[in-house]
Amino acid sequence: MSKELEKNYNPLAVEETTYARWLERQYFSADTDPGKKPYTIVIPPPNITNKLHLGHALNNTIQDILIRTKRMQGYSALWLPGTDHASIATEAKIVDAMAEEGLTKEKIGRDEFMKRAWAWKDKYGSTIVKQLKKLGSSCDWDRERFTLDTGLSDAVSEVFVRLYEKGLIYRGEKLINWCPCCKTSISDAEVDHEEKDGTFYHFRYRIAETGEYLNFVTSRPETILGDTAIAVNPEDERYSGLIGKHVTVPIVDRVIPIIADSYVDKEFGTGVVKITPAHDPNDFEVGERHNLPKINIMNDDGTINANGGKYAGKDRFEARKLIVEEFKSLGLFIKTEPVKHAVGTHERCSTVIEPAIKIQWFVKMEELAKPAVSEYKSGKLKLFPERMGKIYLHWLENIRDWCISRQLWWGHRIPAFYCADCGNIAVSKTEVCVCPKCSSKSMRQDGDTLDTWFSSALWPFSTLGWPEKTADLEYFYPTDVLVTGYDIIFFWVIRMVFSSMEFMGELPFKDVYFTGLVRDEQGRKMSKSLGNGIDPLDIIENYGTDSLRFSLISGTSPGNDMRFYISKVESARNFTNKLWNAARFILMNIGDGNPALNESRLTSADKWILSKVNGLAKEVTDNIEAYELGLAINKVYDFIWDEFCDWYIEMVKPRLYNRDDESADTALWTLKYVLIQALKLLHPFMPFITEELFLSVQSEEETIMLSPWPKFDERFSFKEQENNISLVKDAIKGIRNIRAELNVPPSKKAKLFIVSEDAGIRSVFELEKSYLATLGYASGIEVQADKQGISDDMFAVILPSAAVYMPFTDLVDIGKEIERLTKEKDKLVKEVERVVSKLANQGFVSKAPQTLIDEEKAKQQKYEGMLAEVEKQLLSLSSRQ
Repeated sequence: MSKELEKNYNPLAVEETTYARWLERQYFSADTDPGKKPYTIVIPPPNITNKLHLGHALNNTIQDILIRTKRMQGYSALWLPGTDHASIATEAKIVDAMAEEGLTKEKIGRDEFMKRAWAWKDKYGSTIVKQLKKLGSSCDWDRERFTLDTGLSDAVSEVFVRLYEKGLIYRGEKLINWCPCCKTSISDAEVDHEEKDGTFYHFRYRIAETGEYLNFVTSRPETILGDTAIAVNPEDERYSGLIGKHVTVPIVDRVIPIIADSYVDKEFGTGVVKITPAHDPNDFEVGERHNLPKINIMNDDGTINANGGKYAGKDRFEARKLIVEEFKSLGLFIKTEPVKHAVGTHERCSTVIEPAIKIQWFVKMEELAKPAVSEYKSGKLKLFPERMGKIYLHWLENIRDWCISRQLWWGHRIPAFYCADCGNIAVSKTEVCVCPKCSSKSMRQDGDTLDTWFSSALWPFSTLGWPEKTADLEYFYPTDVLVTGYDIIFFWVIRMVFSSMEFMGELPFKDVYFTGLVRDEQGRKMSKSLGNGIDPLDIIENYGTDSLRFSLISGTSPGNDMRFYISKVESARNFTNKLWNAARFILMNIGDGNPALNESRLTSADKWILSKVNGLAKEVTDNIEAYELGLAINKVYDFIWDEFCDWYIEMVKPRLYNRDDESADTALWTLKYVLIQALKLLHPFMPFITEELFLSVQSEEETIMLSPWPKFDERFSFKEQENNISLVKDAIKGIRNIRAELNVPPSKKAKLFIVSEDAGIRSVFELEKSYLATLGYASGIEVQADKQGISDDMFAVILPSAAVYMPFTDLVDIGKEIERLTKEKDKLVKEVERVVSKLANQGFVSKAPQTLIDEEKAKQQKYEGMLAEVEKQLLSLSSRQ
């Protein structure tokens, strides 16, 4: 039994109640069922500071499509959700909120700050989860995890201790990326290199031994305060006699050596480079090779410290200006030179990064990276698109040690404890109160926290219970696919791979699907500054979730950016209306009946549509397996809109309206069967409308979500009928095109003459005459082997091995058409004259903006083209009188 549908589809009335029913009946839950194969996706955990944007919407729609498909295919499909504590971003928001109360972290202390942080998380942390539910995400919400919850925190401590005991985590003084705004270290992957306008400053240092000068170039004059050497290339003959001599750094009055190092590019600038080991990564390496002092001249907030002498306390950029002025006064300034160069900025706050010497915690990466490289090269790890493999390998094969400590309070606190008496460091999962070396009770825990990505790297297995051997871990690990943005391949993807190889002994997933960015209609990245951002919730409110999901997936492909058009959302809404109306038509004709299949009464049209949906099931399944989701949804769309609604429903209407037609019940069964199959194939992409229609058209199953996924069925493979109906459709399309060009209304019938030397093709047209008559607006049909009776003035539709002819006089009343076209010609002549006159008016041309002039020229071209076409038609009609 089916139920009656409302006249119009109202997504807002359907979506909320439908999602609530899904949750109530726990359709999203995945069990460790030994009778089923597992299929697992772990969500890329969104930050608790986040609000749903179109990138989230695309990423999570893709995951939902994959998980819903596998669920229908009979897998125990787990989509594990969760959120990330986002240490830097979250702490910044809390600190800003405190500032409004006149408070700082230091004033309230760590314990009170953490209370505020957890309260903030409880208040705002669930926002994006609620929004993901609005998107229709079918996550197993009972398994939701948070990177700072107890289980995941235990996993983080376990990993830290194991790596430390293995010698892969160490504490040392190295050059790191420092953010003066957030006052913390950050990883290389968190640095954005932006092309900015800058300046090269040309200075000179006096050579102590000779009184001569060495010219050099720098973009950061403030670092002169920390110079400990001047370097030249050992093969540069210009300076070979100066190696081993010294120069004096003015302002700080420091004498530093002139050294030779192959790092120096002879062709760049003067071939002379100042060396500041404490504030430049390349200079740091030079300093290590030559055992140079490392002088840190910067405070944590980006001001100059005591090593900067009289510049102490000045902001680094203010000091830059003052130092340039002092060099000018000393006669040591040469010139400035504008330059465009890449400047490292913190991707969180856009502050210019300061390379700085700091004592931090690091992970040795060389050993950890090797398995991640070999697993990819062996083909066990597949990246979609394949081109991402080059980026993956380049980063791993050129990897540097990972700085994992952050000078923050919100996050996983480093499990290291320091003895105030003997200086011993004890690393432990549990608190160390007594020094294991000297028995002192003066122990304190490291105040820093771990990089957010350290915990996120464990996400595929920590969320399933590791280090405990849980049933979930045993059954659902490894996961199957990761869906993520290509911009975090370094942050997260690679770190998950090497962490899983180290602690699980296998890959965390076999496939990685990289999404592209969602851009605006002009191809620009969406941003607050441009004001071109689009709130997905606004789209859902106005068009419905299904329309948003469709517009994001249609045309998308792995790794490629996409443009978001509102017109695509509107097209998707039109599609939902088309589908809704088709279902209403079917339900109205079925009524309270229960149509049954009588195979002996299947017509060629029935077999054609059954065969088409049968083949569609295989194609869509193959596309989804290959992550060609854009292709899959477009095929389903084309089938429903074109084949099913525009063709098959129109083909069967005469049978449905004829009470004496014994095949009407079979037509109804076919309509219902094909609709249900199409709804199932569409469901992963557009879950809400498909659920509503599925429950309306049948009563045997309680949800489409758990209904079996369509499979290719040999019983419904009718290639002969597919070919036959395809031929008839081509004929009808040709007939309709000619009639449209001539503006012939459907009510005006025309006789059709079908000519083919092929007896088989003639038999097809004889068999399908009824469809040609109905959909080709035919008053009669003659099928013949030759062109006897066919005149030259007939319109022709040329097909492979056949042609369809229509008498001209059946379609056109020549006198009336000449009269209509003459009036149209007169109108167009006037329009052309008006535009020509306007463009000839110098008063208009001299004052009008160019855009307006171009518009008028475009109108002239358009009207002249239309006039030429009308005159051509008039000439043709006149010759037929």
